[in-house]
Amino acid sequence: MKRYLILQDGTVFEGEGFGAEAECVGELVFTTGMCGYIETLTDPSYCGQIVMQTFPLIGNYGIIPEDFEGGCYVRGYVVREWCDSPSNFRSEGSIDGFLRRCGVPGICGVDTRELTRIIREHGVTNALICDKIPADISPAAEYSVKDAVSAVSTREKRVFPASGERKFRVVLMDFGAKAGIIDALCRRGCEVISVPAFTGAGEILALSPDGVMLSNGPGDPAENVWIISEISKLFGKVPLFGICLGHQLMALSRGARTVKLKYGHRGCNQPVRDLCGTRTYITSQNHGYAVVGESLTDGVQRYINANDGTCEGIDYPGLCAFSVQFHPEARSGPHDTGFLFDRFCGMMEKGEEGYAV
Repeated sequence: MKRYLILQDGTVFEGEGFGAEAECVGELVFTTGMCGYIETLTDPSYCGQIVMQTFPLIGNYGIIPEDFEGGCYVRGYVVREWCDSPSNFRSEGSIDGFLRRCGVPGICGVDTRELTRIIREHGVTNALICDKIPADISPAAEYSVKDAVSAVSTREKRVFPASGERKFRVVLMDFGAKAGIIDALCRRGCEVISVPAFTGAGEILALSPDGVMLSNGPGDPAENVWIISEISKLFGKVPLFGICLGHQLMALSRGARTVKLKYGHRGCNQPVRDLCGTRTYITSQNHGYAVVGESLTDGVQRYINANDGTCEGIDYPGLCAFSVQFHPEARSGPHDTGFLFDRFCGMMEKGEEGYAV
């Protein structure tokens, strides 16, 4: 079955359809991971986007529900080739069947190298996936990701018990939280109380948390004005740790600015340099916006991206708070920065004395 990927400037890529028999419009982005396509498809941070995999063969180890990070919120999926006969003892189906169940159209057989070059040169672009070339492609140009956090956040409070003895109680502000974050906390003796994104600071503090985690999530961080205001009320009251969107929202709540990147950082091979030492870590990332490091007032840049120098982490001395743009839980890897969860636990146990790494 023929299927088309049409960029907002009218460029047409012809390929073959798989997944759901549907059409979509979305923001076309690429991710460079050689593995982890299951985690990519179930990462809520991709809400509203058409995801393209730069690695040419996708689906060879099937679909494994145990590895899901959350629900599937991608608008469409673009690959060079998908594997219709996966081989893995944990597999419970094909990527084609998964996309069909989720109502997500896919297209294969297109030149993903050329598409990547276009995005790298001209920046992120909107696109259509359709079975017939329409006369009017204006919906692509007019599309934007809106109200993404409310679309993916949990609808009710949920409690995840600690693995073994409970040492800490952590309230997780769920902006589209990945399951890996919850798992990393639970394995360190944290009882995790996941609350909807639009939960006020007073209600969060009433749960008597030892610390508050601000999760990853989709969309433009500056759009979340009310959430930003509530986060500002948490500083100095309880240890805070923000990841990805949580990192951006924390910075905005302290008066910093964010900017949309030309094509973002997505994949599991992003180098991040620690400004307090000589280490460079390889990290997993998925974001299209970044904090403007020069706009920080009471925060101090701790990590920067070794490729483009953008802000990758902030310390807030005296406020028992820090944040990172990358994913230290990193399923399916790398695991270089998992120690940041230990840092958070040290803060919950010793306050500012446990702040240093």
